[in-house]
Amino acid sequence: MAQRGGKRDGAGRKAGSPNKRTEQQVAKIEASGLTPLDYMLNILRDEDADAKDRMWAAEKAAPYVHAKLASVEHKGGIDVTTQTKEQRDAAIAAAARADR
Repeated sequence: MAQRGGKRDGAGRKAGSPNKRTEQQVAKIEASGLTPLDYMLNILRDEDADAKDRMWAAEKAAPYVHAKLASVEHKGGIDVTTQTKEQRDAAIAAAARADR
């Protein structure tokens, strides 16, 4: 007897692909001629605009233009989260002396 129901390999819309409504919405926005990102970039590039407005535009547009930095694993033996500046400086100096 053939198996019925359940998940089948290759069935359904591929992960990450937009549905019809999303495609229609994107097409409508692009047809209007000005996307929100375009608007923010126009403010950012306008040298006559107020610096506060340009900063706002830069802050809001940045995630769409620049990728976020990946987190990295700290492999050093210095705990910088709970130490005072003097303790950090002493630990860095000690580590430098040990590397010589």
